[in-house]
Amino acid sequence: MLRTKVTAVVAAAAALAICLAAFMSYRGVSDLVADELERGLDDRTNTTVALLAAGLTPPTRPDMIEQVVSAQGTVRPLAPGHDALPVSPDALRVARTGRGESRADVVVSGTEYGTLTRPLPGGGAVMVGQGYEGAARVDDQFLWRISWTTAAAIGFAALLGWLVLGRILRPVRRLATTTRRITTTQDLATPLPPAGSDEIGQLTHSFEHMLAALRRSRAQQQQLVQDASHELRTPLTSVRGSAELLQRARGRLDPKDEEQILTTLVTETAALDDLVRELVELATDRHTEEEPEAVDLAVTAEESAQRFRLLTGRTVLVIEDDANPPVPVRARPRALQRCIDNLLSNAVKFSPEGTPVTVHIGWGRLAVRDQGPGIAPGEQHAVFDRFYRGPRTQATPGSGLGLAIVHDIIAADAGTVFATTAAGGGAEVGFALPPHDRGGRPVHRGTSRSRKYP
Repeated sequence: MLRTKVTAVVAAAAALAICLAAFMSYRGVSDLVADELERGLDDRTNTTVALLAAGLTPPTRPDMIEQVVSAQGTVRPLAPGHDALPVSPDALRVARTGRGESRADVVVSGTEYGTLTRPLPGGGAVMVGQGYEGAARVDDQFLWRISWTTAAAIGFAALLGWLVLGRILRPVRRLATTTRRITTTQDLATPLPPAGSDEIGQLTHSFEHMLAALRRSRAQQQQLVQDASHELRTPLTSVRGSAELLQRARGRLDPKDEEQILTTLVTETAALDDLVRELVELATDRHTEEEPEAVDLAVTAEESAQRFRLLTGRTVLVIEDDANPPVPVRARPRALQRCIDNLLSNAVKFSPEGTPVTVHIGWGRLAVRDQGPGIAPGEQHAVFDRFYRGPRTQATPGSGLGLAIVHDIIAADAGTVFATTAAGGGAEVGFALPPHDRGGRPVHRGTSRSRKYP
């Protein structure tokens, strides 16, 4: 269908171009023939005038009629056997005055003639007529030939366009067939046809990149479902076991045992609520509709720190680097706030009671330090995996999704994440974001005083 449509368009364009060229050629030849006729009539008239002035009679020509017109309008044919040309008022004026010339088209015995009247030296005028039959025959023959030549050229262009476009569109048909197969079978592993270096090849490469992104997305979704089912099973089993125990006991449990079971139910239900909330956050990324903009990292960090001070009663310090003072970063505001909240929540969870949590900010970098067990050398990258729980943190409650959410949000804003054990003990986890470029001007480093928020 595409080949037929494109061929029709190409054939129509070729036909228009060929017809325009044929028309221009026909007009050019017609003008050339007309010029030759005019020139021949002028030459014949001049020759006739010269011969008559010398007392001679011009030789006859089958396509010419010559006659002398007197000042009184009398016509004397110069060759017998020809009908006289009608004398127009302009031609009679030339014969009477002996000045100027007269041109006119007349019809004699059904044949059209072009006439030219010029004065004779001894008075009167000579009138020469040239028939158009030969010129009309040449014009008709040329029109016929150029018509069938044009038709043949249009047909050849259509055939050539059909063959060439078939070769050009063959990769498009293969690509369309493959994409229909992928749509029908939902098999994203189906290979695309080989791609060249032309525009069709670039289109194929774009489809390949899109398929690769879809494969990664599907793999991540499947992995998320598998990990989520595994992580949900443990708290659900605990909740179900506790509920069944209460159902079987029917009030016969010791109050202390019943209190312990109810505490377990509340704890596991809260853990389930946190897990489901973070799964939804991770799966949907509710902040993707935000537009990146300039965000003051220090102000955003202080807002999160103030919130955690009120919620937990813990000491959270925000410290700016003297050598590399903070600059506005390019990020999504609410998503960045969630990242800092997750880092602070993670640090508060692993820091012993009574120890401070510090937030260090410099340039486009933010690091949260705690006083917990730290991070083992082989876990710096693994802590950002979904549901990862290191050997040192197995006993600490949590879903294992907080840092994974941080990783996904920061990566979407072209940033990087890091995690390591701090020099004085504990973990240091954070991220780095590119500075916000204001109107294409680079952001320069400067010097400023450190600010510490108690």
